[in-house]
Amino acid sequence: MNSAIPHYTSIASALVSLFGTSVSIARTDRVTGGDINKAYALTLNSGERIFMKANAKEHADFFTAEASGLSAIAATNAIETPRILCTGTDDGEQAGYSFLLLEYIESGKKRKDYWETFAQELAALHTADTTAFVAGGRFGFFQNNYIGARAQANTPAERWVSFFRDQRLEPQFKATDHYFAQSDRTLITKLLDHLDDFLVEPEQPSLLHGDLWSGNVMCGADGKAMLVDPASYVGNAEADIAMTELFGGFPKVFYDAYRQAKPQQAGYEDRRDLYNLYQLLNHLNLFGQSYLEPVKSIVAEYVG
Repeated sequence: MNSAIPHYTSIASALVSLFGTSVSIARTDRVTGGDINKAYALTLNSGERIFMKANAKEHADFFTAEASGLSAIAATNAIETPRILCTGTDDGEQAGYSFLLLEYIESGKKRKDYWETFAQELAALHTADTTAFVAGGRFGFFQNNYIGARAQANTPAERWVSFFRDQRLEPQFKATDHYFAQSDRTLITKLLDHLDDFLVEPEQPSLLHGDLWSGNVMCGADGKAMLVDPASYVGNAEADIAMTELFGGFPKVFYDAYRQAKPQQAGYEDRRDLYNLYQLLNHLNLFGQSYLEPVKSIVAEYVG
């Protein structure tokens, strides 16, 4: 998939190219939320508002990866995402910074069928054709990206179980090895060696959001769900659904509507914790010891 997302070498040149030579920033407001990037609402002298994420210049690939994920989701025409304006870097302040400009989304009131519509549109995303998003295999993505602040490899693979073991679980276990005793490592090796006993190949590859919890879903002005902050790749749709259940879950009406639109393979509940093991390992990597016991508990659940 070839990206047509423009990239600029300064915020000034980006704004001129996007909005014309008379543009200027009239007001900058810090937006709360997120712990990786700084976020701002920029009000232009025209009155239009845009959304900017910023980070250190050396982290510019955070934003090119995020833009690629948003672009891939948008290309399916299944569910809304913020419109991408551009990515860029700017040397104007000290060591410089990188940025991502998106349309500014005014949150609306949820329509009465918000959860049912969200479920149907997510099911449409999960049943969309994925051939444009991965080459040289059925699972993966056309570029590597990030899960939170941690790099996420997306090397293509023909089998889902192999991809999930090699590109998801193994790298996280290696990065957290210092947390585990030898007895834990023995169980981890057993789990990875027997992953085919627990996971199944999907009926079709699906484009995933990849980090689908409530904080990465917002209500747009039209009252429908909109996806933000993706960690996208082509995989098993069960991984997205499992993630929605990890931190509190969505209402039952969402899951009922999703399963009506896209029936799940039998035994999903038996696989759910394995998918969330990846997310919990990532949290262990990023945030430390408090996630160790949930990780060990899931490993023991399958091979203890």
